[in-house]
Amino acid sequence: MRRGWTTGTCATAAARAAAEALFGKEFPDPVTVTLPGGQTPAFALAVTGRGEGADGSWAMAGVVKDAGDDPDVTHGALVRARVWRGAAGSGVCFRAGPGVGTVTLPGLPLAVGEPAINPVPRSMIAQAVGEAAAAAGQPGDLVVEVGVENGEQLARRTMNGRLGILGGLSILGTTGIVVPYSCAAWIASIQRGIDVARAAGLTHAAACTGDLSEKAVVARYGLSEQALIDMGDFVGGTLKYLRRHPIPRLTLCGGFAKFGKLARGLMDLHSKRNGVDFDWLAERLADLGAGPELVVGARGANTAAQVLGMADAAGLALADHVAELARRAAQDVLEDAPVAVEVLVTDRQGRIVGSAPSPALVNPLPPGERAG
Repeated sequence: MRRGWTTGTCATAAARAAAEALFGKEFPDPVTVTLPGGQTPAFALAVTGRGEGADGSWAMAGVVKDAGDDPDVTHGALVRARVWRGAAGSGVCFRAGPGVGTVTLPGLPLAVGEPAINPVPRSMIAQAVGEAAAAAGQPGDLVVEVGVENGEQLARRTMNGRLGILGGLSILGTTGIVVPYSCAAWIASIQRGIDVARAAGLTHAAACTGDLSEKAVVARYGLSEQALIDMGDFVGGTLKYLRRHPIPRLTLCGGFAKFGKLARGLMDLHSKRNGVDFDWLAERLADLGAGPELVVGARGANTAAQVLGMADAAGLALADHVAELARRAAQDVLEDAPVAVEVLVTDRQGRIVGSAPSPALVNPLPPGERAG
């Protein structure tokens, strides 16, 4: 599948072009940049401009992001960079332009109040504009303002608000290249969510597979937004990061079918990579004392929800059993990390139908409440 370019790479290309124009050259079109891995892609400019402001002359250039075949919310977005001279000795400074967010919570690799331009893109941009300044025989004291057209609206489709990045998108990238359907971006967001929760001093976080399970956890515990980790199908990546960066209490919440996979020890819950094992579910029913007819019926079921319905009709606590096995599998990944894990299992309507409290918690559920 076709690869694409990160917002960081696009911002670097725009900044390089703007810097060269600021120093009296024509806008380079296409403009070439160097990526962390040594690649040197070239980008066509979509917009250019020059002007005068309170800080003196400025130049601006913009590049349209091509994310390749990745379903990136910023695919097709116009990434702009406006560059002007800074104070002597200031080096390269960054500003958040329209559509780029500002960090408001600790725990991210940027200080509170800084524009949400991540460290690697900052390094790439600083190198690019520094080279342009050196080639023109000018000092490298520059201010780079990065913006993304409609970035504030696009950011509503990302996890930025939960991470405390307000006002727009983050300028991201580590290699400069977008790999189609890469898991890396989602897992990175999970890790930053855990970092923010830890920096806020939270002692209880919930990692959920989707919106319904997240709502179920909020209804049960009233957790703040910073305590909620949207892990999707990446339970393995979530647990491995928590093993190194623990939070004392963790609630895992997700659907019966997905957590049936976790109960089998699978750490990727996506349906295309790991399907429902009806033989395994039938064996778990047998563990609970199900008769031969019910076991055979479960083996021939069409959906996990159908098996759960069979178990409920027979009065068998299959969801609780699956939750406990999932809890043990999660604890195995966490190893000796000081994390007390509980698992909540939901049905398709988002109702909690099974639970496995952590043995380390004296009172894991609200008084007088039970799963179901």
